[in-house]
Amino acid sequence: MVTKILLGSLLVLPLLLAHANAASVEHLEKATFAGGCFWCMTPPFEKLDGVKQVISGYTGGHTVNPTYEEVTLETTGHLESVEVIYDPAKVSYEKLLDVFWRQINPTDSGGQFVDRGPSYKTAIFYHSEEQKKLAEESKKKLAESGRFDKPIVTEILPAGAFYPAEEYHQDYWKKNPVRYKFYRYNSGRDQYLEKIWGKDAAMHAINTTSTKEPGDTFVKPSPEELKKMLTPMQYDVTQKGGTEPAFRNEYWDNHKPGIYVDIVSGEPLFSSLDKYESGTGWPSFTKPLEPGNIVTREDRTWYLAVRTEVLSKHAGSHLGHVFDDGPKPTGLRYCMNSAALRFIPAEDLVKDGYGKYAELFEK
Repeated sequence: MVTKILLGSLLVLPLLLAHANAASVEHLEKATFAGGCFWCMTPPFEKLDGVKQVISGYTGGHTVNPTYEEVTLETTGHLESVEVIYDPAKVSYEKLLDVFWRQINPTDSGGQFVDRGPSYKTAIFYHSEEQKKLAEESKKKLAESGRFDKPIVTEILPAGAFYPAEEYHQDYWKKNPVRYKFYRYNSGRDQYLEKIWGKDAAMHAINTTSTKEPGDTFVKPSPEELKKMLTPMQYDVTQKGGTEPAFRNEYWDNHKPGIYVDIVSGEPLFSSLDKYESGTGWPSFTKPLEPGNIVTREDRTWYLAVRTEVLSKHAGSHLGHVFDDGPKPTGLRYCMNSAALRFIPAEDLVKDGYGKYAELFEK
């Protein structure tokens, strides 16, 4: 009798476990949002307690299994979106809506920030009538808040087929932290969000500080990605060895304390402590901050003389040239293009992941 009871229990146990697992899956729900570049929309939701998964993908279009290239050509009707799998017992749909609104410019009908075109428009895709009602109430409340001086154009649409994006797009901010941080900064998204939400921007802020040295995990973007990330001048200088106009560039007369990093990879290159007025109209330094991040090679492209070209180690960006007419103690003049650099003010070094250099500027 005891044997039968034990045997029966063993037979029933898998069924009970299967039922428990099914129940744990059943209570999860989906929310789908389009907020422009899905790289930037993933981190804020992943940081929420109760969110199980955030998938980058495409939805709202008329083709099956679209590729990234097809979507960016604006021929499929799809929007770059994220599908959020969440536990409503831990995080409410209203909370997700609140986070969503704080990632976007809901008054822009032509895209989001640096990304333009229909595939970068904003939208909320509802999976139930309850989600639709809450989304509409949330949109109405935001419109009446007076926070924006233009109409809210974000659409609220029924959810349809959602197609996950290619694997390299999933959790891009984790896989490529330096490239992601560079793209996000240059997109103008955070600057806009801080302007709109001020110090109440906690829900859009993310901590991308890494314990690794900037550039250590860098993988150079494709030419197409670089053209998207860089201004025409930045692309011409860093990728084609161009030269920006003297005295008409961003940092030639910058006197603020801080460091200069590669505009593409973020690797530290020069310090304001070694910057001096060369009179040339370009930012000039007596030495690199990190010599290991600098590469030099012979440059015979100028017919008047053979020069020494300076490039960054990880990104291979053309930075400028080094000459032997500088001041003591090195006698060198690293003549750089502002377009190849990004300046990190001393007060932002810790926040931007360059904390190891902060002590250089402590009084």
